[in-house]
Amino acid sequence: MCSLRRKWISDPAFKLFRQVLPPLSETEKEAMEAGSVWWDGELFSGKPDFKKLHHYPKPTLSEEEQSFMDNELETLLAMLDDHKIIKQDRDLPPEVWQYLRKERFFSLIIAKKFGGRQFSALANSTIVSRIATRSISTAVTVMVPNSLGPGELLSHYGTQEQKDYWLPRLADGTDIPCFALTGPEAGSDAGGIPDQGIVCYGKHEGKEVLGVRLNWNKRYITLAPVATVLGLAFKMYDPDNLLGDKQDIGITCALIPADHDGVEIGERHDPIGLAFMNGPTRGQDVFIPMEWLIGGVDYAGKGWRMLVECLSAGRGISLPALGTAIGHLTSRTTGAYAYVRKQFGMPIGKFEGVEEALGRIGGLTYLLEATRTLTTTSLDMKEKPGIVTAIAKYHMTEIGRSILNDAMDIHAGRAIQDGPMNYLATHYLGIPVAITVEGANILTRNLMIFGQGATRCHPYVLQEMAAAANPDQEQGAKEFDKLLFKHIGHAARNTFGALGAALTGSRFIRADMSGETKHYYRHMTRLSRALAVSADFAMLTLGGELKRKEMISARLGDGLSYLYMASAVLKRYEDEGRQQADLNYVHFAMQYCLHHAAKSLNDAYRNYPIKSVGRVMKGLLFPLGNHFQPPGDELTTQIAQSLMTPGAHRDRLTHLCYIGADPDDSVGLMERAFLQLYGVQGLERKLNKGVKEGKVARKGPLTERLQQALDAGVLSQDEVDAIVAADKLRYQAIQVDHFSHDLSEVLTHTSGKLKLNHVA
Repeated sequence: MCSLRRKWISDPAFKLFRQVLPPLSETEKEAMEAGSVWWDGELFSGKPDFKKLHHYPKPTLSEEEQSFMDNELETLLAMLDDHKIIKQDRDLPPEVWQYLRKERFFSLIIAKKFGGRQFSALANSTIVSRIATRSISTAVTVMVPNSLGPGELLSHYGTQEQKDYWLPRLADGTDIPCFALTGPEAGSDAGGIPDQGIVCYGKHEGKEVLGVRLNWNKRYITLAPVATVLGLAFKMYDPDNLLGDKQDIGITCALIPADHDGVEIGERHDPIGLAFMNGPTRGQDVFIPMEWLIGGVDYAGKGWRMLVECLSAGRGISLPALGTAIGHLTSRTTGAYAYVRKQFGMPIGKFEGVEEALGRIGGLTYLLEATRTLTTTSLDMKEKPGIVTAIAKYHMTEIGRSILNDAMDIHAGRAIQDGPMNYLATHYLGIPVAITVEGANILTRNLMIFGQGATRCHPYVLQEMAAAANPDQEQGAKEFDKLLFKHIGHAARNTFGALGAALTGSRFIRADMSGETKHYYRHMTRLSRALAVSADFAMLTLGGELKRKEMISARLGDGLSYLYMASAVLKRYEDEGRQQADLNYVHFAMQYCLHHAAKSLNDAYRNYPIKSVGRVMKGLLFPLGNHFQPPGDELTTQIAQSLMTPGAHRDRLTHLCYIGADPDDSVGLMERAFLQLYGVQGLERKLNKGVKEGKVARKGPLTERLQQALDAGVLSQDEVDAIVAADKLRYQAIQVDHFSHDLSEVLTHTSGKLKLNHVA
């Protein structure tokens, strides 16, 4: 029976699979094999185990980490004047640089035995997020040494001698690191770097030693202008076979002191709207000894795998932190502004058009924070989930961009006048930084998420590819035969399960959870099945063409991404004790994700290059169409109103937003005005009642109307004083900065008085 099965089914399929198997470059193969599969694998399975999801550790800061947040971090935030950093100094103040060194902000990930803080991924992300609500330039300065860079690479791959020398110096700030990967000819395609190193003998410290002669030209390197040690990625060649019989060694990483002969460093780029240190570095005929290779000779040629595994930290921590910071900042400030700013005698947040945008900001902020904490959980579990971190990087920065657009619309003219009062401008200008670095978002979405995920996370495909690539074809065919029929059974179960769920509205899918979120678990399983079937169809019918069908790959990747983010929402809701006040946010985020996941899959079927296959997939997986609806108006309105209501729910949603105590702090001023104005809403209702009774004029200057209310006994003197004080603070909070004619002095309203600050 087995021989007949192989003769008529497995062996023909094996030959076909070898033909359609997408050709993988060496860098693609290393990227595919690097890292680990985590919750993304469950979502690809068609039957995600949500008990497993909820058994992942709850994201919690240690006492030491919380103490750092409450003390050293708060001290740093109080030192920052972002307007001065960007417009005047074009750099962090010397005292801030010194404080960052002294308090080891650059060594959050370095082990304690080397003098670092050895904080968790959650703490690292939380610190960067909170700094970013105050100053993106400072956040980028802090995050880069704690993501892809010498500290990360040395910790994982350095020789003991390298660790003992460099890590203590990086930990205490003696050395400032940068890592040079990107160049004019290689951006997101880091595997295509043209920078070369030739193995040869040369002079070092007066001796003839074996080393590498390097030539490089890099750009966009953060901290390069001030770095004292340069991490460098290059392609290494050994034409004279001094290391062995292999001439093309491959991508290699080295660590070079910035003052080494031939190293050119110090020039700056000028990132739009920001002032962090970023610049080029070059080197021509720079000789380095072999012991400067990170990991020594043993790791020569292994640089690409090292980089791929370490890039996941930057994608999973630093850049999602910037997107999350935007959510916390905009939710806090835009909710306050929508209440404080009045038109036609009422807060603008009462207008439905503003409610729609404000509700979207709140709902997506909950989604961002949930995704941030689930992603850092994976890293703190010592996973290296390249697909999960790519999802977080792309979608969280794009959601941050969307939220900023809504916040700018609500703030209107106040958002486009730059100055110390504008707390949105630098984030609006800075979001392209997060969109661009660690792999441009377009390529992350179109090539990485599904392109690697479909193979890496599928329960059988990677094993089938290994069987097909086995040099021993007979052994490979036997392995393939076993895997193929497991794969067929897996695909059949998911196909019929997805069809049945689509026809019954997921009602008969088992869900172990209870309460108001139970139906979401059922829908998640249904869409997981649809994703699994879609992946099988795509790989079967497109084969090696799949990676070139980037728009299809992107849409299928979006389906996976929204399911991942929805999983994060469900886990956050459970981890935080099913807070009743958060339910509207949970409903919004889940409905948003399920709608977009289903829409992405349907868009893929509609645009599928083989039209008949697209119609088959749609007929099997969505026979009744896409009935997953986006959040409705009532839900959106309720969230908007909650952002304009002080309380624990608002504090919990925006807990990372820094609110300065200084009277001139723009966020603090808006918050105080909001709280004070909200506190007199009962008095405003009494005033309006007086209007209805004809005792107070409907229109006119507030002072005159308040006098009428006082004379008529509608309000007492204390109540009038309370309204006047709140309105004075409201008026101050809605102001924008104005400058002298030559823009050399900024004129701001502070405490009702005109204040001049020298700028240039």
